[in-house]
Amino acid sequence: MSIRILGVSRAFGNFQALSQVDLHVPSGSLTALLGPSGSGKTTLLRIIAGLESADTGQVQFDNRDVTSLAARDRGVGFVFQHYALFRHMTVRENIGFALSVQKKPKDEIRERVDELLSLIQLKGMAERYPSQLSGGQKQRVALARALAARPEVLLLDEPFGALDAQVRQDLRRWLRRLHDEVHVTTVLVTHDQEEAMEVADRIAVMDHSRVEQVASPRDLYEAPSNAFVMGFVGP
Repeated sequence: MSIRILGVSRAFGNFQALSQVDLHVPSGSLTALLGPSGSGKTTLLRIIAGLESADTGQVQFDNRDVTSLAARDRGVGFVFQHYALFRHMTVRENIGFALSVQKKPKDEIRERVDELLSLIQLKGMAERYPSQLSGGQKQRVALARALAARPEVLLLDEPFGALDAQVRQDLRRWLRRLHDEVHVTTVLVTHDQEEAMEVADRIAVMDHSRVEQVASPRDLYEAPSNAFVMGFVGP
């Protein structure tokens, strides 16, 4: 499913978070929103999800206007930085939660959860609780839970921000492999240039409420559009 952002603006009081943003996310791509704190990337992600409303502009999924649709009606999976797992539920119950809410048959839930446990390489940990998992394992469970209902769009808000450097690096590689297997249209918010370069097909560099450039990692590196992009991407 492709995503189009057309002339989206959003202000919080006197702070302009987004100013006339246009962006195209191709179907099946992994696109990173890269920029410093306060550049507007998380606000844009939340507007795509339906968790925030735009003051002006339009959000389209496959050329269908979803601007006024509630988050639950958009078919979107959302993964936050701090896992948001249910502490009183096992790994299996956390992953299958959305399917349980949808009143899916128990056999179907078990089959889907087993499939995801294999995908995230935590098959032997189905009956553990979040307190028994490492940070990296918790984030894998959070990703599996977001994928359980087969969303057409997966949105990731700094998903590895709370993890140490080595775990972040391992999970970046794992996320890239996961995306190549499931092919769900994915938007990743990050302020980490290396993370964006390693994981994404396309990178939208943001600064002061605007998208400065959208390009592949190589094109962004070799042909930055302005001094800010060149400085932010780094040597």
